[in-house]
Amino acid sequence: MKGLYLHFFGFREYSGISKKIYSQIEAFKANGVDMELCYVDIDKIGNQKRVVQNFVLDDFGNGFISKFGKWTIFGNTKKYILSKNIDFIYVRSFYNTNPFLFYLFNSLRKHGVKVLIEYPTYPYDKETKSEHYRYQPIFLLHRLSRPFLRFFVDRVITFSDLDYIEGVKTIKISNAIDFNSLPVLNKRPEIINNFNMIAVAEIHFWHGYDRVIKGLYNYYRDGNGMLDIHFYIAGDGSDVDREELKKLTTDLQLYDRVHFLGNIYGKDLDSIFELGHIAIASLGRHRSGVFNLKTLKNREYAARGIPFVYSEIDTDFENMSYIHKVPANDSDIDIPSLVDFVSRCKTKPEEIRATIYPELSWNNQIKKVVKSIS
Repeated sequence: MKGLYLHFFGFREYSGISKKIYSQIEAFKANGVDMELCYVDIDKIGNQKRVVQNFVLDDFGNGFISKFGKWTIFGNTKKYILSKNIDFIYVRSFYNTNPFLFYLFNSLRKHGVKVLIEYPTYPYDKETKSEHYRYQPIFLLHRLSRPFLRFFVDRVITFSDLDYIEGVKTIKISNAIDFNSLPVLNKRPEIINNFNMIAVAEIHFWHGYDRVIKGLYNYYRDGNGMLDIHFYIAGDGSDVDREELKKLTTDLQLYDRVHFLGNIYGKDLDSIFELGHIAIASLGRHRSGVFNLKTLKNREYAARGIPFVYSEIDTDFENMSYIHKVPANDSDIDIPSLVDFVSRCKTKPEEIRATIYPELSWNNQIKKVVKSIS
């Protein structure tokens, strides 16, 4: 079986999404699929090119209009897929549904090529509220087009519990990880005089980090804050959402306790995890209308062997001893309860990791996709 993974953006070393896609492709190969990657490469001066196997399919240039080429120009992509006798395409959805893409899908399906779309989250409309205005036409076209998705797509890959999305039957899998790329903690640090919270993500409002910052303010405001507590945020993400968090930090005079590290990876990221007593996953998914989800971040934290906190429903973790759940609302996080939880949690890093290995490996999850379309 031959497949093509169609992605509408480029790749970055620090990006969890980039790592995920590479891992998915390797998992397809491990499951017997001859899988190729087609993506949009963006160079230092903004030139955008659609590339597959180091071959340039389309050069969109770097002008304002050319930035929309990746959403609308698919002639060479179609020719390549048919010339290589591709059996299916796997498309990562990012508000890219439009009539031009439907035309590609329809043409391919007439030649027996199956079309799969992965929805990282669903529903997702509220996620676009802080995006730059220049992208709004793309979002509008997407919303107008997606009711017709069922006429052009064979299956939707979802990390939710939904049987159908936009009228298309789903293949339900869990987000997963490449265990070889994530080292387990050497040991969990003891709580003596300090307590470190860490969060690793591309910052968006649905992560709810403001809840932690306000909780930290409450901890010291009440005059009972005896521990030296720090919150480390690794990642960049939305400019609007990041700056709002920084402003909140300044307004509450917590600039010496809340640390925005930017994009870090490799050994620098590993060292941050070694400091952490607890990891902060998503605390605001309710803000985007999502209550049941299997996030990539939860799995990465578990693979590293660190206890973590989240607010959505993730059926892979609900009853784990190293999980601390908080309500899916905008209430401030009770910091003492986190400290108390960590002090009582005795699960070792390697034991935490063992609870998800090997079930939540990409090899196991992609196997479900391959089996469904074979």
